[in-house]
Amino acid sequence: MRPYLSFLAFAFSLPMLGQQLTHGRPVHLPAPFSTTVKAYPAKPVAPPRGWRPKPLPGFKVTRFAGGLRNPRWLAVAPNGDVYVAETGPGRVLYFSPQGQAKSPAKVFAEGLKRPFGLAFHGSQLYVGDTDEVLRFGYDARTGARTSGPKPVLALPAGGAHFTRSVAFSRDGRHLFISVGSSSNIGIPHDHRRAAVLETSPEGGHWRVYAFGLRNPAGLGVNPATGQVWVAVNERDMLGDALPPDYFTHLKPGGFYGWPYSYIGQHVDPRVKPQRPELVKRAIVPDVLLGSHVAPLQFAFYSGTAFPAQYRGGAFLAEHGSWNSSVLHGYQVVFIPFRHGQASRPPKTFLAGFAKSRSAGEAYGRPVGIAVAKDGSLLVSDDLGGVIWRVTRK
Repeated sequence: MRPYLSFLAFAFSLPMLGQQLTHGRPVHLPAPFSTTVKAYPAKPVAPPRGWRPKPLPGFKVTRFAGGLRNPRWLAVAPNGDVYVAETGPGRVLYFSPQGQAKSPAKVFAEGLKRPFGLAFHGSQLYVGDTDEVLRFGYDARTGARTSGPKPVLALPAGGAHFTRSVAFSRDGRHLFISVGSSSNIGIPHDHRRAAVLETSPEGGHWRVYAFGLRNPAGLGVNPATGQVWVAVNERDMLGDALPPDYFTHLKPGGFYGWPYSYIGQHVDPRVKPQRPELVKRAIVPDVLLGSHVAPLQFAFYSGTAFPAQYRGGAFLAEHGSWNSSVLHGYQVVFIPFRHGQASRPPKTFLAGFAKSRSAGEAYGRPVGIAVAKDGSLLVSDDLGGVIWRVTRK
């Protein structure tokens, strides 16, 4: 390997500050407000002609689709068609690549409020809109919509976090829905918020599957174990280094701290009155991702096109910070798994979305992650309006 490629591979392999596996054990964190507290949203910068994100050595990046408006969650149908939620315009598009890198976008559904999560179940596509879950029939041959929308479950709307992710259990009998909190640290008044809900594919009866999750925007099921996993955006305005966002499997009935504490029993001094009996129950998440990286969609790699060390691991999009003095996130990370559990800390897999972390300038912000039928990795960028495709060289 050439010297500069060797150095690049080494640099990409190093975990970022704050990234670690906890194995559920308590971790040491700095004191609240001991580091800079700053609102510092990224400035969008037009990339130079021909720009593309930088993958690890041995991979290449091409443009799967461009000219999109706010492309976010991705889903791949059983026949290989690729669906994307354009949250801003309120519609769902799909592509029928049929083995090709590019294909024209077709409208599947429009007139929605703020669609985000997408999940296939039989001949139905489920869409997590901001105030309800809807289902649509689709034609497995053409990808086109055949029926719907049909309401499945009403959800609380409004407030700070509007995304609603959806995922099915491994046996298809249970539908999981993530609903973020309506505020940063406000005491919740609706127990459906800051939680993952569980219902049937037909909707109706539901229950809280896990709670105390400030904004569990990423939601999925590990096909190897059947465990429900979430990527959580933790709270703001405690400092550059607090608290870490995280990636964890959920224990049914488990409490994960929000708003009273974070990463186990680290009490948030701003929240009054406190609930020590709840804090005592707070579960330490599996994987700490670093502070304010804003994790969104993730996908467990089930393909065979990538080297063997990637199989069963998770690719996760870090949308990027607004609440730190330098940009955190703005990348896709990979988390190796062994025997169904995270085995090593996250490492950068796809970088370059941040032009300058210190100057707060960004070319793009990754959101959606999906594994295409051919084993390539698809990544949506809602700032650039692009879906990128990562393949092995």
